[in-house]
Amino acid sequence: MRVSKQDIEVKLDIPGAVMRQHMNFGDAKGYERISGEYFTLAAGVDTTPLFMGLEGNLCQSPHWGYVLKGRITTTDTYSFEETVSTGDLFYWPPGHNVRVEEDAEIVMFSPQHEHKHVLDHMIRKIGADA
Repeated sequence: MRVSKQDIEVKLDIPGAVMRQHMNFGDAKGYERISGEYFTLAAGVDTTPLFMGLEGNLCQSPHWGYVLKGRITTTDTYSFEETVSTGDLFYWPPGHNVRVEEDAEIVMFSPQHEHKHVLDHMIRKIGADA
C-alpha cells in the first residue's frame, strides 16, 4: 500500500501546522518490538537473489515507511508490482521483493525479530558470495 502526501486527509489545518492522517495503514498485531531503519539504496539494487532460500524466496517481514527520495518497486507473491517514490508513505506486507529504480533513501519501521532474520539471511548470502 502506498499513499502520497496529497492523498492523506487533512485532519487539522491551523497557522503553523497541518496534520494529516491515513487510517488502517497496515496491521501490526502479533508483532512485538519494532526497529527504526534508515536505508540508502542505489539504482539497480534488486533483492531477488538475496532473498533466495527464505520462505517463498521473499522477505517475510512487514515494513511501514517513508520515501525521502528516489523510486522503489516491490513485487509480491502474486507478481503484483507497486512503485513508491519521493514523498510516499508505504506499507509492504510480508511476501515481497524490492527493486530500486532510482537512487533512494527511505525510513522504515519493521518488527525487529522478523526483519533481523531477513537481514541476517542477506548477510550470510553476501558472505557466501564474497
